[in-house]
Amino acid sequence: MKTDSAIQRDVLAELAWEPSVTHEHIGVSVRDGVVTLSGLVPTYAEKLAAEKATRRVAGVKAIAEDIEVRRPGDSKTSDTEIAARICSIFAWDALIPAEKISVKVENGNVTLSGTVDWRYEVDAARKAAGRITGVVSVRDLLSIKQIPAVTDVKGLIEQAFKRNAVLDATAISVIADGGTVTLGGRVHAWREREIAERAAWAAPGVTAIHDHIVVG
Repeated sequence: MKTDSAIQRDVLAELAWEPSVTHEHIGVSVRDGVVTLSGLVPTYAEKLAAEKATRRVAGVKAIAEDIEVRRPGDSKTSDTEIAARICSIFAWDALIPAEKISVKVENGNVTLSGTVDWRYEVDAARKAAGRITGVVSVRDLLSIKQIPAVTDVKGLIEQAFKRNAVLDATAISVIADGGTVTLGGRVHAWREREIAERAAWAAPGVTAIHDHIVVG
């Protein structure tokens, strides 16, 4: 069993290793495998990157996120300016259907709403909004347009798992109810869980995923 001090040391090393994270301003504490991240980062995207890097560390059971998005001494960016920047970057990004997405900003908290055609458009919009200076969180209320589901969503996802060199397909269960997919089972690392979820989203007709995969 990995000790809390060993997990803390490895998380700090992983944050220092991750080039997209300004690790000098991030604090790490660990208790019973639960990692608490604190401190300051300049962007919401960097906050997500720090959390993702922490998940890669073996022994991490859960993450408590107390990181604040701002540079030391920075003045607050106005909500109007944040909204304008998000709309501008959406308009220039070919992957984002800007005309289908509404943007609301309140105290730096961004809410995206509307209906898009594909899951990758949701992901692209969230990532783009998270990169804007002044954004402290991104709430995704985007829905995916209902398309006719193929007859065997479950089988397609299971085949995708079997093709993946990282996943143990026998350790993951799949339940499909129309366009809603529920994943279960147990994997060894957060990365495997993320890969499984991405593979499931790639199946035609999937509009929602409930990820109950346990890490550990």
